[in-house]
Amino acid sequence: MSEFRIHHDVNELLSLLRVHGGEGAEVYIDLLQKNRTPYVTTTVSAHSAKVKIAEFSRTPEDFLKKYDELKSKNTRHLDSLVYLLSKLTEDKETLQYLQQNAKERAELAANAATSGSTNFSVPSSTSKISLQELEELRKQLGSVTANSSVQQPLELTRKMLRDKQNKKNSGQPIPVFPSWVYERPALIGDFLIGSSLSTDTTVPIGTLPLASQESMIVEDLLYVLIGVDGRYITAQPLVGRQSRAFSVDPNLDLSIKELVTRILPVAASYSAVTRFIEEKSSFEYGQVNHALAAAMRTLIKEYMILITQLEHLQRQGLLSLQKLWFYIQPTMRTLEILASLATSVDKGECMGGSTLSLLHDKTFNYTGDSQAQELCLYLTKAASVPYFEILEKWIYRGIINDPYSEFMVEEHELQKEKIQEDYNDKYWDQRYTVVQQQIPSFLQKMADKILSTGKYLNVVRECGRDVTCPVAKEVIYTLKERAYVEQIEKAYNYASKVLLDFLMEEKELVAHLSRSIKHYFLMDQGDFFVHFMDLTEEELKKPVDDIITTRLEALLELALRMSTANTDPFKDDLKIDLMPHDLITQLLRVLAIETKQEKAIISADPTELTLSGLEAFSFDYIVKWPLSLIINRKALTRYQMLFRHMFYCKHVERQLCNVWISNKTAKQFSLHSAKWFAGAFTLRQRMLNFVQNIQYYMMFEVMEPTWHILEKNLKLVS
Repeated sequence: MSEFRIHHDVNELLSLLRVHGGEGAEVYIDLLQKNRTPYVTTTVSAHSAKVKIAEFSRTPEDFLKKYDELKSKNTRHLDSLVYLLSKLTEDKETLQYLQQNAKERAELAANAATSGSTNFSVPSSTSKISLQELEELRKQLGSVTANSSVQQPLELTRKMLRDKQNKKNSGQPIPVFPSWVYERPALIGDFLIGSSLSTDTTVPIGTLPLASQESMIVEDLLYVLIGVDGRYITAQPLVGRQSRAFSVDPNLDLSIKELVTRILPVAASYSAVTRFIEEKSSFEYGQVNHALAAAMRTLIKEYMILITQLEHLQRQGLLSLQKLWFYIQPTMRTLEILASLATSVDKGECMGGSTLSLLHDKTFNYTGDSQAQELCLYLTKAASVPYFEILEKWIYRGIINDPYSEFMVEEHELQKEKIQEDYNDKYWDQRYTVVQQQIPSFLQKMADKILSTGKYLNVVRECGRDVTCPVAKEVIYTLKERAYVEQIEKAYNYASKVLLDFLMEEKELVAHLSRSIKHYFLMDQGDFFVHFMDLTEEELKKPVDDIITTRLEALLELALRMSTANTDPFKDDLKIDLMPHDLITQLLRVLAIETKQEKAIISADPTELTLSGLEAFSFDYIVKWPLSLIINRKALTRYQMLFRHMFYCKHVERQLCNVWISNKTAKQFSLHSAKWFAGAFTLRQRMLNFVQNIQYYMMFEVMEPTWHILEKNLKLVS
């Protein structure tokens, strides 16, 4: 977490809690900064924390239900939050304060509501609705709700996803299945509710002998296990995303019914998995979900082969209910895990990286169950293939090919030319950003390095050079995180070296800094400034509105040609900039960023006084891509503020020197008359000494040593 984020969060928390006065935010910020670590050093166990909160809570069932719901949605940082809440339950003083705070806020909200409610009155009802009309309206609303809960959300979700993806890939629309795929429910391997296809007359099962009942039920079960209603066992309509329920003929013998209820969860799991496969096979849900659905389809094919073999046995009269239960048991566990995964992905509305996080966490949770872990590992490997293909392109070539918005790095359309005008350097910070929910949990620690690796290569690509990492290897999912870390580290080191060499050698970064920035902005080139200030003295005395910029530009070029700065190959990049504010106002505006005073300072009149050219004058520097990533507007603004201060000090020194020259005329007076000037001369000399000493201190005690450190670091940087 960055320093600015800590500042923001602490201030936000204090304002939410309405804390005023006291020691202020700075104390808490310092405390947090001293205690933070660069890496996540501990992983918290939520189990004991969960138990502690449940014991403390007035409604433990509601709390545990909410926790399980958020866990099934794979909510990030949930365990850390629960751990923090459990710690709060131990702190009586903080709890008392929070309760009091909540009470005060509730009272304030109630007062605001009552004051607001007095402004209007409820209109009197002129027309009444009859009970019959009310009942009809209720039925209509009920039928609309029932229809929309089944079909509409899927269509709406697909449309929303499709619109979002097409907006992102404007030139390349996402492929779509033809409408008849969704309009023909018989194509899906799940149950068809309310459309009984069987024309056979059903014999009441209670009238049949036990052996015949068993034979009939085995036949029914074989149908139900592949998503087709039987005569005596039928599927119930689904309510929302709940598991499939079945109704069994009540006249069935109890011993048979007991075994049937044991087998039916397999059919419920099959139904959930089949629905998931059909839904996630649509292009709109992304490549990761598509790959997961394809892997599940492969497993379902094996299940269908088993059912076909059981049907063959049943035709030969060799399949009893007990045998069916025996043969189906190994598959039961597999389908249960598949259904659990499908439900979790559905509930969490997971796509891309969030799907992989969920699969990875499930794989880890099955550590003691080797068969279940192997199954989850197979599914995660299959689902991660398209994600890793995007990752490889990004870390090895700096290219993002992510049409379905599944990858952890998101690209935004920004123009790199804007970097010259943009104070906050949006291009580097916002062109590529990390999408937190799309970071797979097994790549969480490496997310920043993955972002930087692709960014570095992308910068070089933007300059027309094709780059491919020589240490590129295929990334394959494994439970051993070290494998990813090594590959990403190698790619990161290569990308860093490529960009660094490109900036240092080809784009001459050090030369730009030492020849131009230091010479002009830190006033390192003495003879140039003497020439320039002599030439522009009269012009800069005028009010800023009366100054002709082109004249100043011409004088600058003349000063550059007449001084040793003429040998600088980058001298043509130096420009004149007349600022709208004086230096103090500029500093105040910078300090007010992201504070309450920001709006007031920005909307205020630039200055009460008319600025002179000297007060408004500054240099500007044209930096071309990709050096503008480093010597950006933020950096240049800092150099400009330093320059304006130094330049004004130099101007004051020149003024005092001119006074010293004019004081020479005192020599023509007699010694008796000249003694009256002694006090003025002493004051002038002390002022001159002060200005020269402060300039010496700034240039040789502050800027020069730190510049040497900068140069040394640039030579050692890797």
